[in-house]
Amino acid sequence: MLDESNLESIFASPELPKIAEVLNSKLAAERKARDAFRRELTPSVKAEFIAAEVVMHSPAKVKHLRVTGRLFTLLRFYAHQKVLGEVFSEKTLICLTRNDYEPDLVFFGKDKAATFGPDHMQFPAPDFVVEVLSESTVSRDRGVKFQDYARHGIAEYRIIDCDEKTIEQYVLREGKSGYHLAQKLAGGSIESRVVDGFAIPVAAVFEDEANAAALAQLCD
Repeated sequence: MLDESNLESIFASPELPKIAEVLNSKLAAERKARDAFRRELTPSVKAEFIAAEVVMHSPAKVKHLRVTGRLFTLLRFYAHQKVLGEVFSEKTLICLTRNDYEPDLVFFGKDKAATFGPDHMQFPAPDFVVEVLSESTVSRDRGVKFQDYARHGIAEYRIIDCDEKTIEQYVLREGKSGYHLAQKLAGGSIESRVVDGFAIPVAAVFEDEANAAALAQLCD
């Protein structure tokens, strides 16, 4: 969050014009680098543009892919069955004010989803985001993404830990003032605050048998 007292001291400083000049120069260079990133990004590469830097991702581990795949299967089936919107995984470029991300899983409500054509490649802030932790991404998932997703009004953010087998569910506070932890679960069931009626056992994200049972229940 912005510290208003710091901003006031900057505005009062006789160095303000010089500060503005430096900032504008840096922002112009950042926009140029971001344009190049988008032009050069290919379907075979997973990368993000964060704070003027290109962040390359190493291939995901099997445990990561399995968890993402299980949740994707359940959420996509449910969302399509209920005509609630669109669900995408992995290579979905989310373009926010300053940064471009490729979250592990995203959900767009039907109003946003209706605006996507077959060649759509750059997406707005989704309504629901999931990140599956890895050693190389944990600081960003809990840091810049946590702040940026909230700032752009993403109403629900889940962080999944494959090793601990837990799901953290974060919900947006009033006025987009950040997330609060609604619950952290290692068992029981979890219900979305955004995808109406979507409730599954936590185990369905971590175990194939529980996943199949949850899918069968959604089919009823």
